Amino acid sequence: MGIREFPNGSARGKAASLGMRRSPDVSPRRLSDISPQLRQLKYLVVDEAIKEDLKWSRSVEDLTSASVGLTSIEERILRITGYYGYQPWAASCKRDERSRESPAPAEAQMQAGAEGSGRVNRCCWKCSVMQLKKFFWGVAVVLGVCSSWSGSTQLAKLTFKKFDAPFTLTWFATNWNFLFFPLYYLGHVFKSAEKQSPKQRYRECCRFFGDNGLTLKVFFTKAAPFGVLWTLTNYLYLHAIKKINTTDVSVLFCCNKAFVFLLSWIVLRDRFMGVRIVAAIFAIAGIVMMTYADGFHSHSVIGIALVVGSASTSALYKVLFKLLLGSAKFGEAALFLSVLAVFNVLFVTCIPVILYFTKVEYWSSFDVIPWGNLCGFSILLLTFNILLNFGIAITYPTLISLGIVLSVPVNAVVDHYMSEIVFNSVRVIAIVIIGLGFLLLLLPEEWDVWVIKLLTRLKVRKKEEIPEGNGDIVSGLPNKSRRTRPSMSSFAH
Repeated sequence: MGIREFPNGSARGKAASLGMRRSPDVSPRRLSDISPQLRQLKYLVVDEAIKEDLKWSRSVEDLTSASVGLTSIEERILRITGYYGYQPWAASCKRDERSRESPAPAEAQMQAGAEGSGRVNRCCWKCSVMQLKKFFWGVAVVLGVCSSWSGSTQLAKLTFKKFDAPFTLTWFATNWNFLFFPLYYLGHVFKSAEKQSPKQRYRECCRFFGDNGLTLKVFFTKAAPFGVLWTLTNYLYLHAIKKINTTDVSVLFCCNKAFVFLLSWIVLRDRFMGVRIVAAIFAIAGIVMMTYADGFHSHSVIGIALVVGSASTSALYKVLFKLLLGSAKFGEAALFLSVLAVFNVLFVTCIPVILYFTKVEYWSSFDVIPWGNLCGFSILLLTFNILLNFGIAITYPTLISLGIVLSVPVNAVVDHYMSEIVFNSVRVIAIVIIGLGFLLLLLPEEWDVWVIKLLTRLKVRKKEEIPEGNGDIVSGLPNKSRRTRPSMSSFAH
Protein backbone atom coordinates (compact mmCIF):
# COMPACT_ATOMS: atom_id res chain seq x y z
CA MET A 1 0.00 0.00 0.00
CA GLY A 2 2.00 2.91 -1.25
CA ILE A 3 5.40 1.32 -0.53
CA ARG A 4 8.02 0.56 -3.19
CA GLU A 5 10.97 -1.91 -2.72
CA PHE A 6 14.50 -1.74 -4.09
CA PRO A 7 15.50 -4.47 -6.55
CA ASN A 8 18.19 -5.81 -4.26
CA GLY A 9 15.67 -6.98 -1.71
CA SER A 10 12.80 -8.28 -3.80
CA ALA A 11 12.28 -11.46 -1.78
CA ARG A 12 12.50 -9.59 1.45
CA GLY A 13 10.03 -7.07 0.11
CA LYS A 14 7.60 -9.85 -0.73
CA ALA A 15 7.93 -11.24 2.77
CA ALA A 16 7.45 -7.77 4.22
CA SER A 17 4.39 -7.20 2.10
CA LEU A 18 3.01 -10.56 3.17
CA GLY A 19 3.70 -9.64 6.78
CA MET A 20 1.97 -6.31 6.42
CA ARG A 21 -1.15 -7.93 4.98
CA ARG A 22 -1.69 -10.01 8.08
CA SER A 23 -5.03 -9.53 9.71
CA PRO A 24 -5.16 -7.78 13.06
CA ASP A 25 -6.82 -10.92 14.43
CA VAL A 26 -3.60 -12.92 13.96
CA SER A 27 -1.26 -10.04 14.69
CA PRO A 28 1.78 -10.73 16.93
CA ARG A 29 1.87 -9.60 20.50
CA ARG A 30 5.56 -8.52 20.58
CA LEU A 31 7.75 -6.46 18.31
CA SER A 32 10.24 -9.39 18.16
CA ASP A 33 7.63 -11.35 16.23
CA ILE A 34 7.94 -8.90 13.35
CA SER A 35 11.74 -8.51 13.42
CA PRO A 36 12.08 -9.54 9.74
CA GLN A 37 9.80 -6.72 8.79
CA LEU A 38 11.72 -4.31 10.99
CA ARG A 39 14.98 -5.22 9.27
CA GLN A 40 13.42 -4.50 5.90
CA LEU A 41 12.28 -1.00 6.86
CA LYS A 42 15.60 0.54 5.92
CA TYR A 43 14.95 -0.50 2.31
CA LEU A 44 11.54 1.11 2.25
CA VAL A 45 11.16 4.40 0.50
CA VAL A 46 7.94 6.31 0.03
CA ASP A 47 7.39 7.52 -3.50
CA GLU A 48 6.29 11.12 -4.05
CA ALA A 49 3.61 10.02 -6.50
CA ILE A 50 2.19 7.64 -3.94
CA LYS A 51 2.18 10.48 -1.44
CA GLU A 52 -0.04 12.46 -3.76
CA ASP A 53 -2.40 9.51 -4.23
CA LEU A 54 -2.62 8.75 -0.55
CA LYS A 55 -2.99 12.19 0.94
CA TRP A 56 -6.49 11.32 2.09
CA SER A 57 -5.22 8.53 4.38
CA ARG A 58 -2.71 10.79 6.20
CA SER A 59 -0.60 7.66 6.88
CA VAL A 60 2.25 9.01 4.76
CA GLU A 61 1.96 12.44 6.31
CA ASP A 62 2.10 10.91 9.76
CA LEU A 63 5.17 8.95 8.68
CA THR A 64 7.10 11.91 7.34
CA SER A 65 5.99 14.66 9.71
CA ALA A 66 7.48 15.08 13.14
CA SER A 67 4.74 17.25 14.60
CA VAL A 68 2.08 14.59 15.01
CA GLY A 69 3.26 13.26 18.33
CA LEU A 70 5.27 10.21 17.22
CA THR A 71 7.62 9.50 20.09
CA SER A 72 9.23 6.22 19.06
CA ILE A 73 10.09 4.04 16.07
CA GLU A 74 7.80 1.37 17.44
CA GLU A 75 4.82 3.67 17.19
CA ARG A 76 5.74 4.51 13.61
CA ILE A 77 6.05 0.81 12.79
CA LEU A 78 2.67 0.09 14.27
CA ARG A 79 1.20 2.91 12.18
CA ILE A 80 2.71 1.52 8.97
CA THR A 81 1.99 -2.14 9.54
CA GLY A 82 -1.43 -1.75 11.10
CA TYR A 83 -0.67 -4.41 13.72
CA TYR A 84 -2.57 -4.59 16.99
CA GLY A 85 -5.48 -2.95 15.17
CA TYR A 86 -3.65 0.34 15.65
CA GLN A 87 -4.79 2.65 12.83
CA PRO A 88 -4.71 6.19 14.17
CA TRP A 89 -4.88 7.71 10.71
CA ALA A 90 -8.43 6.41 10.34
CA ALA A 91 -9.45 8.20 13.53
CA SER A 92 -7.58 11.29 12.42
CA CYS A 93 -9.36 11.14 9.08
CA LYS A 94 -12.66 10.90 10.87
CA ARG A 95 -11.72 13.82 13.09
CA ASP A 96 -10.68 15.82 10.06
CA GLU A 97 -13.88 14.94 8.24
CA ARG A 98 -15.90 15.88 11.30
CA SER A 99 -13.94 19.09 11.68
CA ARG A 100 -14.54 19.78 8.01
CA GLU A 101 -18.22 18.94 8.29
CA SER A 102 -18.77 20.57 11.69
CA PRO A 103 -18.16 24.17 10.59
CA ALA A 104 -21.27 24.05 8.39
CA PRO A 105 -23.72 23.34 11.26
CA ALA A 106 -21.70 25.63 13.50
CA GLU A 107 -21.87 28.36 10.93
CA ALA A 108 -25.56 27.64 10.47
CA GLN A 109 -26.08 27.88 14.21
CA MET A 110 -24.06 31.07 14.35
CA GLN A 111 -26.06 32.50 11.47
CA ALA A 112 -29.32 31.42 13.07
CA GLY A 113 -28.19 32.90 16.38
CA ALA A 114 -27.12 36.08 14.66
CA GLU A 115 -30.45 36.29 12.86
CA GLY A 116 -32.33 35.59 16.09
CA SER A 117 -30.33 38.14 18.02
CA GLY A 118 -30.80 40.59 15.17
CA ARG A 119 -34.56 40.05 15.29
CA VAL A 120 -34.57 40.45 19.07
CA ASN A 121 -32.49 43.60 18.79
CA ARG A 122 -34.77 44.96 16.09
CA CYS A 123 -37.86 44.14 18.18
CA CYS A 124 -36.31 45.73 21.28
CA TRP A 125 -35.32 48.74 19.23
CA LYS A 126 -38.83 49.06 17.80
CA CYS A 127 -40.38 48.67 21.26
CA SER A 128 -38.03 51.24 22.77
CA VAL A 129 -38.65 53.65 19.91
CA MET A 130 -42.42 53.17 20.23
CA GLN A 131 -42.32 53.67 23.98
CA LEU A 132 -40.10 56.72 23.61
CA LYS A 133 -42.40 58.16 20.95
CA LYS A 134 -45.42 57.45 23.13
CA PHE A 135 -43.72 59.14 26.08
CA PHE A 136 -42.90 62.27 24.07
CA TRP A 137 -46.43 62.37 22.73
CA GLY A 138 -47.59 62.01 26.32
CA VAL A 139 -45.51 65.00 27.39
CA ALA A 140 -47.01 67.02 24.53
CA VAL A 141 -50.53 65.94 25.50
CA VAL A 142 -49.90 66.74 29.18
CA LEU A 143 -48.71 70.22 28.27
CA GLY A 144 -51.72 70.64 25.97
CA VAL A 145 -54.20 69.52 28.64
CA CYS A 146 -52.57 71.69 31.30
CA SER A 147 -52.40 74.81 29.12
CA SER A 148 -55.90 74.41 27.65
CA TRP A 149 -57.57 73.74 31.01
CA SER A 150 -55.79 76.49 32.92
CA GLY A 151 -56.10 78.87 29.96
CA SER A 152 -59.85 78.33 29.64
CA THR A 153 -60.25 78.87 33.40
CA GLN A 154 -58.29 82.12 33.37
CA LEU A 155 -60.02 83.34 30.20
CA ALA A 156 -63.42 82.66 31.74
CA LYS A 157 -62.40 84.73 34.75
CA LEU A 158 -61.47 87.62 32.45
CA THR A 159 -64.69 87.24 30.45
CA PHE A 160 -66.89 87.64 33.52
CA LYS A 161 -65.43 91.07 34.16
CA LYS A 162 -67.14 92.32 31.00
CA PHE A 163 -69.79 89.65 30.34
CA ASP A 164 -71.46 88.35 33.49
CA ALA A 165 -73.40 85.46 31.94
CA PRO A 166 -72.04 82.02 32.94
CA PHE A 167 -74.96 80.03 31.55
CA THR A 168 -74.83 81.81 28.21
CA LEU A 169 -71.10 81.15 28.06
CA THR A 170 -71.78 77.48 28.80
CA TRP A 171 -74.37 77.29 26.04
CA PHE A 172 -72.09 79.05 23.57
CA ALA A 173 -69.11 76.77 24.33
CA THR A 174 -71.21 73.58 24.19
CA ASN A 175 -72.35 74.41 20.67
CA TRP A 176 -68.76 74.02 19.54
CA ASN A 177 -68.98 70.30 20.32
CA PHE A 178 -70.66 69.91 16.97
CA LEU A 179 -67.14 70.03 15.46
CA PHE A 180 -66.13 66.75 17.11
CA PHE A 181 -67.44 64.41 14.43
CA PRO A 182 -66.25 66.51 11.44
CA LEU A 183 -62.77 66.72 12.95
CA TYR A 184 -62.77 62.98 13.57
CA TYR A 185 -63.84 62.32 9.98
CA LEU A 186 -60.97 64.47 8.68
CA GLY A 187 -58.57 62.40 10.75
CA HIS A 188 -60.18 59.23 9.38
CA VAL A 189 -59.71 60.45 5.79
CA PHE A 190 -56.02 61.27 6.30
CA LYS A 191 -55.13 58.19 8.35
CA SER A 192 -57.33 55.28 7.29
CA ALA A 193 -56.47 53.19 4.22
CA GLU A 194 -60.11 52.34 3.50
CA LYS A 195 -61.81 55.69 3.19
CA GLN A 196 -65.56 55.85 3.73
CA SER A 197 -68.04 58.54 2.88
CA PRO A 198 -69.39 60.69 5.73
CA LYS A 199 -72.73 58.93 5.50
CA GLN A 200 -71.16 55.46 5.71
CA ARG A 201 -68.99 56.49 8.63
CA TYR A 202 -71.97 58.04 10.37
CA ARG A 203 -74.03 54.87 9.99
CA GLU A 204 -71.18 52.74 11.30
CA CYS A 205 -70.74 54.96 14.35
CA CYS A 206 -74.50 54.99 14.97
CA ARG A 207 -74.32 51.30 15.87
CA PHE A 208 -73.03 52.48 19.23
CA PHE A 209 -76.57 53.52 20.16
CA GLY A 210 -78.08 50.15 19.20
CA ASP A 211 -79.14 48.04 16.26
CA ASN A 212 -81.60 50.67 15.05
CA GLY A 213 -79.05 53.46 15.26
CA LEU A 214 -79.80 56.94 16.56
CA THR A 215 -83.55 56.99 16.72
CA LEU A 216 -85.73 59.60 18.42
CA LYS A 217 -86.31 57.31 21.38
CA VAL A 218 -82.59 56.67 21.80
CA PHE A 219 -81.93 60.40 21.52
CA PHE A 220 -84.21 61.22 24.45
CA THR A 221 -83.33 58.20 26.62
CA LYS A 222 -79.57 58.03 26.12
CA ALA A 223 -78.35 61.35 24.78
CA ALA A 224 -80.61 63.90 26.53
CA PRO A 225 -79.66 62.95 30.16
CA PHE A 226 -75.97 63.30 29.33
CA GLY A 227 -76.67 66.65 27.67
CA VAL A 228 -78.22 67.88 30.91
CA LEU A 229 -75.28 66.61 32.98
CA TRP A 230 -72.80 68.19 30.55
CA THR A 231 -74.51 71.58 30.81
CA LEU A 232 -74.75 71.39 34.61
CA THR A 233 -71.08 70.47 34.99
CA ASN A 234 -69.83 73.38 32.90
CA TYR A 235 -72.32 75.90 34.31
CA LEU A 236 -71.53 75.10 37.94
CA TYR A 237 -67.81 75.27 37.21
CA LEU A 238 -68.09 78.65 35.48
CA HIS A 239 -70.43 80.04 38.11
CA ALA A 240 -67.94 79.05 40.82
CA ILE A 241 -65.21 81.02 39.05
CA LYS A 242 -67.27 84.14 39.70
CA LYS A 243 -67.30 83.44 43.44
CA ILE A 244 -63.77 82.20 44.27
CA ASN A 245 -60.32 82.29 42.71
CA THR A 246 -59.31 79.95 39.89
CA THR A 247 -56.74 78.08 42.01
CA ASP A 248 -59.38 76.87 44.45
CA VAL A 249 -61.75 76.02 41.61
CA SER A 250 -59.17 73.95 39.71
CA VAL A 251 -57.95 72.07 42.78
CA LEU A 252 -61.45 71.33 44.05
CA PHE A 253 -62.53 70.05 40.65
CA CYS A 254 -59.80 67.39 40.95
CA CYS A 255 -62.05 65.73 43.54
CA ASN A 256 -64.22 64.39 40.71
CA LYS A 257 -61.75 61.50 40.41
CA ALA A 258 -62.55 60.44 43.98
CA PHE A 259 -66.29 60.79 43.34
CA VAL A 260 -65.94 58.61 40.23
CA PHE A 261 -64.34 55.88 42.32
CA LEU A 262 -67.01 56.04 45.02
CA LEU A 263 -69.87 55.92 42.50
CA SER A 264 -68.19 53.13 40.53
CA TRP A 265 -67.73 51.13 43.70
CA ILE A 266 -71.39 51.59 44.65
CA VAL A 267 -73.13 51.48 41.26
CA LEU A 268 -70.81 49.49 39.00
CA ARG A 269 -69.52 47.16 41.74
CA ASP A 270 -65.93 47.87 40.85
CA ARG A 271 -63.04 46.36 42.78
CA PHE A 272 -62.57 47.74 46.28
CA MET A 273 -59.18 49.37 46.80
CA GLY A 274 -58.12 50.70 50.17
CA VAL A 275 -55.73 53.21 48.67
CA ARG A 276 -58.57 54.82 46.71
CA ILE A 277 -60.69 55.05 49.84
CA VAL A 278 -57.76 56.91 51.42
CA ALA A 279 -57.65 59.17 48.35
CA ALA A 280 -61.35 59.90 48.70
CA ILE A 281 -60.83 60.77 52.36
CA PHE A 282 -58.00 63.10 51.33
CA ALA A 283 -60.32 64.80 48.84
CA ILE A 284 -63.04 65.36 51.43
CA ALA A 285 -60.51 66.60 53.99
CA GLY A 286 -59.07 68.98 51.40
CA ILE A 287 -62.53 70.39 50.66
CA VAL A 288 -63.12 71.04 54.37
CA MET A 289 -59.71 72.65 54.81
CA MET A 290 -60.23 74.80 51.70
CA THR A 291 -63.48 76.06 53.20
CA TYR A 292 -61.75 76.73 56.52
CA ALA A 293 -58.96 78.66 54.79
CA ASP A 294 -61.40 81.48 53.88
CA GLY A 295 -63.06 81.51 57.30
CA PHE A 296 -66.38 79.93 56.25
CA HIS A 297 -67.64 83.11 54.59
CA SER A 298 -70.86 82.77 52.64
CA HIS A 299 -69.21 83.93 49.46
CA SER A 300 -66.48 81.26 49.53
CA VAL A 301 -68.78 78.53 50.86
CA ILE A 302 -71.14 79.02 47.90
CA GLY A 303 -68.23 78.93 45.46
CA ILE A 304 -66.81 75.76 47.00
CA ALA A 305 -70.25 74.13 46.96
CA LEU A 306 -70.62 74.99 43.28
CA VAL A 307 -67.26 73.42 42.41
CA VAL A 308 -68.05 70.29 44.42
CA GLY A 309 -71.40 70.09 42.64
CA SER A 310 -69.62 70.41 39.28
CA ALA A 311 -67.21 67.62 40.23
CA SER A 312 -70.14 65.45 41.36
CA THR A 313 -72.11 65.89 38.11
CA SER A 314 -68.94 65.17 36.13
CA ALA A 315 -68.45 61.94 38.07
CA LEU A 316 -72.11 61.00 37.58
CA TYR A 317 -71.76 61.64 33.83
CA LYS A 318 -68.78 59.27 33.58
CA VAL A 319 -70.33 56.50 35.69
CA LEU A 320 -73.69 56.61 33.91
CA PHE A 321 -71.97 56.59 30.54
CA LYS A 322 -70.13 53.41 31.50
CA LEU A 323 -73.30 51.89 32.95
CA LEU A 324 -75.70 52.68 30.09
CA LEU A 325 -73.46 52.87 27.03
CA GLY A 326 -70.27 51.04 28.01
CA SER A 327 -67.04 51.91 26.27
CA ALA A 328 -67.00 53.86 23.02
CA LYS A 329 -64.50 53.95 20.17
CA PHE A 330 -63.09 57.21 18.90
CA GLY A 331 -65.66 57.66 16.14
CA GLU A 332 -68.52 56.74 18.44
CA ALA A 333 -67.32 59.15 21.14
CA ALA A 334 -66.98 61.93 18.56
CA LEU A 335 -70.49 61.31 17.28
CA PHE A 336 -71.86 61.22 20.83
CA LEU A 337 -70.31 64.60 21.70
CA SER A 338 -71.65 66.09 18.47
CA VAL A 339 -75.11 64.77 19.39
CA LEU A 340 -74.79 66.60 22.72
CA ALA A 341 -74.24 69.81 20.77
CA VAL A 342 -77.40 69.11 18.76
CA PHE A 343 -79.33 68.59 22.01
CA ASN A 344 -77.88 71.84 23.33
CA VAL A 345 -79.05 73.79 20.26
CA LEU A 346 -82.54 72.26 20.21
CA PHE A 347 -83.48 72.19 23.89
CA VAL A 348 -81.13 74.44 25.86
CA THR A 349 -81.22 77.53 23.66
CA CYS A 350 -84.43 78.72 25.29
CA ILE A 351 -82.78 79.01 28.74
CA PRO A 352 -80.27 81.82 27.86
CA VAL A 353 -83.14 83.66 26.16
CA ILE A 354 -85.26 83.39 29.30
CA LEU A 355 -82.35 84.52 31.48
CA TYR A 356 -81.78 87.50 29.20
CA PHE A 357 -85.34 88.76 29.27
CA THR A 358 -85.62 88.19 33.01
CA LYS A 359 -82.37 90.20 33.33
CA VAL A 360 -80.66 87.46 35.30
CA GLU A 361 -77.94 87.39 32.66
CA TYR A 362 -78.36 90.69 30.88
CA TRP A 363 -76.12 92.65 28.53
CA SER A 364 -76.93 95.98 26.97
CA SER A 365 -75.99 95.26 23.33
CA PHE A 366 -74.20 92.68 21.24
CA ASP A 367 -71.33 95.11 20.67
CA VAL A 368 -70.46 94.92 24.35
CA ILE A 369 -70.04 91.14 24.25
CA PRO A 370 -66.31 90.21 24.22
CA TRP A 371 -66.53 87.81 21.29
CA GLY A 372 -62.80 87.24 21.33
CA ASN A 373 -62.88 85.96 24.91
CA LEU A 374 -65.97 83.82 24.20
CA CYS A 375 -64.43 82.23 21.12
CA GLY A 376 -61.07 81.80 22.82
CA PHE A 377 -62.67 80.10 25.81
CA SER A 378 -64.72 77.83 23.53
CA ILE A 379 -61.67 76.85 21.46
CA LEU A 380 -59.59 76.09 24.56
CA LEU A 381 -62.42 74.03 26.09
CA LEU A 382 -62.87 72.16 22.81
CA THR A 383 -59.12 71.46 22.68
CA PHE A 384 -59.20 70.22 26.26
CA ASN A 385 -62.07 67.81 25.53
CA ILE A 386 -60.40 66.57 22.33
CA LEU A 387 -57.15 65.82 24.17
CA LEU A 388 -59.04 64.24 27.05
CA ASN A 389 -61.12 61.93 24.82
CA PHE A 390 -58.74 61.18 21.96
CA GLY A 391 -55.33 61.54 23.60
CA ILE A 392 -55.51 57.89 24.68
CA ALA A 393 -54.77 56.91 21.08
CA ILE A 394 -51.22 58.32 21.24
CA THR A 395 -50.22 58.14 24.91
CA TYR A 396 -51.05 56.73 28.34
CA PRO A 397 -54.27 57.75 30.17
CA THR A 398 -52.32 58.46 33.36
CA LEU A 399 -50.26 61.15 31.65
CA ILE A 400 -53.43 62.82 30.41
CA SER A 401 -54.81 62.96 33.95
CA LEU A 402 -51.59 64.52 35.18
CA GLY A 403 -52.30 67.54 32.99
CA ILE A 404 -55.33 68.38 35.14
CA VAL A 405 -53.22 68.28 38.31
CA LEU A 406 -50.50 70.44 36.75
CA SER A 407 -53.09 73.11 35.96
CA VAL A 408 -53.35 73.81 39.71
CA PRO A 409 -49.84 75.29 40.15
CA VAL A 410 -50.23 77.15 36.85
CA ASN A 411 -53.42 78.79 38.08
CA ALA A 412 -51.78 79.49 41.44
CA VAL A 413 -48.92 81.36 39.78
CA VAL A 414 -51.33 83.37 37.62
CA ASP A 415 -53.54 84.17 40.62
CA HIS A 416 -50.50 85.24 42.63
CA TYR A 417 -49.63 87.91 40.06
CA MET A 418 -53.12 88.79 38.78
CA SER A 419 -55.25 88.80 41.93
CA GLU A 420 -54.95 89.28 45.68
CA ILE A 421 -55.06 85.62 46.70
CA VAL A 422 -53.52 84.75 50.07
CA PHE A 423 -51.73 81.39 50.21
CA ASN A 424 -51.84 80.69 53.92
CA SER A 425 -50.68 77.42 55.44
CA VAL A 426 -54.18 75.92 55.57
CA ARG A 427 -54.79 76.60 51.87
CA VAL A 428 -51.44 75.14 50.86
CA ILE A 429 -52.02 72.00 52.96
CA ALA A 430 -55.48 71.59 51.42
CA ILE A 431 -54.05 71.90 47.89
CA VAL A 432 -51.33 69.35 48.70
CA ILE A 433 -53.81 66.89 50.24
CA ILE A 434 -56.22 67.05 47.31
CA GLY A 435 -53.35 66.72 44.82
CA LEU A 436 -51.98 63.72 46.72
CA GLY A 437 -55.40 62.09 46.73
CA PHE A 438 -55.70 62.65 42.98
CA LEU A 439 -52.29 61.02 42.39
CA LEU A 440 -53.25 58.03 44.55
CA LEU A 441 -56.31 57.54 42.38
CA LEU A 442 -54.07 57.24 39.33
CA LEU A 443 -52.44 54.08 40.69
CA PRO A 444 -53.37 50.99 38.64
CA GLU A 445 -55.42 48.21 40.13
CA GLU A 446 -52.47 45.81 40.27
CA TRP A 447 -50.11 48.26 41.96
CA ASP A 448 -50.02 46.25 45.22
CA VAL A 449 -49.01 43.08 43.32
CA TRP A 450 -46.19 44.99 41.61
CA VAL A 451 -44.99 46.38 44.94
CA ILE A 452 -44.98 42.90 46.51
CA LYS A 453 -43.00 41.51 43.57
CA LEU A 454 -40.52 44.34 43.83
CA LEU A 455 -40.05 43.79 47.57
CA THR A 456 -39.57 40.03 47.11
CA ARG A 457 -36.93 40.64 44.43
CA LEU A 458 -35.10 43.03 46.72
CA LYS A 459 -35.20 40.46 49.54
CA VAL A 460 -33.84 37.75 47.24
CA ARG A 461 -31.00 40.01 46.14
CA LYS A 462 -30.14 40.80 49.74
CA LYS A 463 -30.12 37.10 50.62
CA GLU A 464 -27.83 36.42 47.68
CA GLU A 465 -25.46 39.19 48.68
CA ILE A 466 -25.26 38.12 52.33
CA PRO A 467 -23.87 34.59 51.63
CA GLU A 468 -21.31 36.10 49.27
CA GLY A 469 -20.17 38.45 52.02
CA ASN A 470 -20.06 35.60 54.55
CA GLY A 471 -18.08 33.53 52.07
CA ASP A 472 -15.51 36.28 51.80
CA ILE A 473 -15.24 36.52 55.57
CA VAL A 474 -14.98 32.77 56.01
CA SER A 475 -12.48 32.46 53.20
CA GLY A 476 -10.46 35.19 54.83
CA LEU A 477 -10.30 33.42 58.20
CA PRO A 478 -8.17 30.46 57.12
CA ASN A 479 -5.75 32.78 55.40
CA LYS A 480 -5.45 34.75 58.60
CA SER A 481 -4.95 31.59 60.63
CA ARG A 482 -2.36 30.38 58.15
CA ARG A 483 -0.53 33.64 58.48
CA THR A 484 -0.62 33.52 62.28
CA ARG A 485 0.51 29.91 62.64
CA PRO A 486 4.15 30.51 61.67
CA SER A 487 4.35 33.39 64.05
CA MET A 488 3.01 31.21 66.88
CA SER A 489 5.47 28.46 66.07
CA SER A 490 8.30 30.95 65.95
CA PHE A 491 7.31 32.25 69.37
CA ALA A 492 7.20 28.68 70.64
CA HIS A 493 10.69 28.08 69.47
